[in-house]
Amino acid sequence: MSSKQLGTISLLLTFCLSGALADAPVTAEVVEVSKIWDKAPHNAFTDLLRWNDRFYCVFREGRGHACTDGKIRVLESKNTDAWGSAALIALAGYDLRDAHVSVTPDGRLMLIGGVAARKKDNQSTPTGTFVSFSEDGRKWTKPRIVTKPGRWLWRVTWHEAKAYGVSYGGGEDGPYIDLRTSSDGESFAMHLAELFAQGRPTEVTLRFGAGGTCYALVRRDRLQNESSSAVLGVSTPDYVEWRWHDLGENFNGFGGPNLIEIPGGHWIAAGRMFDGGVHTALTYLDVDAGTMSKLTKLPSGGDTSYPGLVWHEKMLYVSYYSSHEGKTSIYLAKVKVSPKAGR
Repeated sequence: MSSKQLGTISLLLTFCLSGALADAPVTAEVVEVSKIWDKAPHNAFTDLLRWNDRFYCVFREGRGHACTDGKIRVLESKNTDAWGSAALIALAGYDLRDAHVSVTPDGRLMLIGGVAARKKDNQSTPTGTFVSFSEDGRKWTKPRIVTKPGRWLWRVTWHEAKAYGVSYGGGEDGPYIDLRTSSDGESFAMHLAELFAQGRPTEVTLRFGAGGTCYALVRRDRLQNESSSAVLGVSTPDYVEWRWHDLGENFNGFGGPNLIEIPGGHWIAAGRMFDGGVHTALTYLDVDAGTMSKLTKLPSGGDTSYPGLVWHEKMLYVSYYSSHEGKTSIYLAKVKVSPKAGR
């Protein structure tokens, strides 16, 4: 039986109604939100990491949402109260996009993102993947293209000295996602050629929990009459067979999906939602039941989402971008997540 057939059967068996109205066992209180960068005409697509006692926020700068001059800005901060630019990464002839940052097994920073040879602004162009590395957060290696245009390895997550990532495509290179692995962050081998192929799956974040269980939070876009709701994939080593949970229509087009496990075994997710207007939201993800419920809306609107998540000293830090105050800018929210009484 093919992986597509296994995924289809698993999704049908575990399909559930939206958890948007479910009673989450935690509350989320937005303590503080600050704008940390707005110097480019368009500032977007963030990620966040704490490394060597400093916070790092990475994102794209450009003239617009899709243009020829996309570059990756790296900000650093000791305590998130003041931020400074550590680096600006560019590749001549390419639009760099959707930066994500992680730490390699040998302790370096790894940047991964999209790379598109766009000839003019707003041109639809196949996107591939680049990587760059740094030992200090300031000096970075020249971006190297590691997947061909048409397959976008959107993010990687390191687990037991191996990078795991999911690529997606468009046109003749889709609609399906595949699972790839690497031991060095530069050469990626196919682990599962067709991970999931219902609707149009695109952006995926992988995280690993107890016992090495892998969780895949998947955005889906509209494809004809097929569902565009987000899905959660669950798999144990060796990550070949997966169970899929439909998270419901309240999470249609859940753009920039991210998730993090916090103390108490709770999983918090974040992404773009549309109820009451476009905004970036925090959600509670029940990885055992395969349901998701909304916790809170972050101050946001218009062109927004792509959150980065860090848990540090009993606080959830969330980077994201939004145009609710005019131009697209980079924001950082501090969120207190607390168990409900009796939970």
